[in-house]
Amino acid sequence: MSAGKRLRRRACFAVLALTGFSPAAPAGSQSDGRRGAVYPDKEWVRVESPESAGYSSQRMEELRAYVKRLDTTGLMVVVGGRVLFEHGNLSELSYLASVRKSVLAMLYGKYVASGRISLNKTLRDMGMTDIGGLLEVERRATVEHLITARSGIFHPASNGGDDTDRAPPRGSRKPGSFFLYNNWDFNAAGAIFEKLTGMDIYNALEADLAWPLQMQDFDCSRQAKGGDLKVSHFPAYHMWLSTRDMARLGYLMLREGNWNGRQVIPRSWARRIVRPVTRVGQMNPESHRTEEFGYGFMWWVWDGPRATGPFAGAYAARGAYGQYIVVLPKLDLVVAHKTAVPPIRQVSWNQFRGILDRLLAARQPRR
Repeated sequence: MSAGKRLRRRACFAVLALTGFSPAAPAGSQSDGRRGAVYPDKEWVRVESPESAGYSSQRMEELRAYVKRLDTTGLMVVVGGRVLFEHGNLSELSYLASVRKSVLAMLYGKYVASGRISLNKTLRDMGMTDIGGLLEVERRATVEHLITARSGIFHPASNGGDDTDRAPPRGSRKPGSFFLYNNWDFNAAGAIFEKLTGMDIYNALEADLAWPLQMQDFDCSRQAKGGDLKVSHFPAYHMWLSTRDMARLGYLMLREGNWNGRQVIPRSWARRIVRPVTRVGQMNPESHRTEEFGYGFMWWVWDGPRATGPFAGAYAARGAYGQYIVVLPKLDLVVAHKTAVPPIRQVSWNQFRGILDRLLAARQPRR
């Protein structure tokens, strides 16, 4: 196996002083008095009953029966900061697939706000190129173009799972003018994060998110980059998290980057990354234009006629095989879903929509 294809494990040496956070805290939940929001502490708190949270117990059991027919290995539904529903092994660490990109978008915020990352820097400014070189027009792409998948760079990525097989010819699109879901953009965005911050992504993940959120299962030694470095210099920054820690990430986003009074992600950034940059009618390839999503900063955003009712302002992190974090602000709701691989299991987006549909059907009308 070539060095480029090997997963390269790294030890993480983040320092608690970097976060200003002490992991020693009492068990239970905490309430942010400013907003009346409930936050998990070392453990999540569960609702007393579905009815107490406005949901039907009978309908929730119908949801459970449906989930049991799927390849779901972990599912957690959080409403108002408390667990409404759980299924499977919520502590198992497994592959996040493309959900990693949405996590990277969250990590960017602190450093954009401090000025260490400039979204307007170009690849030329940073002296970045790749195997075989980049075209002059491609070197004009900015950091923002990369993290919104609008770089116009169709260089092959070190890993698959994107739409580059349907990309236009290289050099045919100016940076910023054309959306394409391209792993080259996302992997290069990871390399840029490390270059401009001076931090390893996994150290930042631990210091900036895992500790402040008191993730229950995070293990920095399990994180590992991978990809074929004979194709591209930029590896994929794969991540392994548990379902219940994915739910913490979703809940942080629901609270616009605030965690029990501490602004872990700048509020303006938490809002910005989940607003559509590419509207659903501008998605490429054109087959995506019939779906419900536009695209923000490495987050999928409900857009167009389907972004109404409970899906108004909603957004999702989505990864291969069935890795999902969905946030529905209108319902104060977060859904985290996993299919642990290997072995290969699959819960398609349509199957997962079946979970969302049953969950929404379980809501009881307000009296």
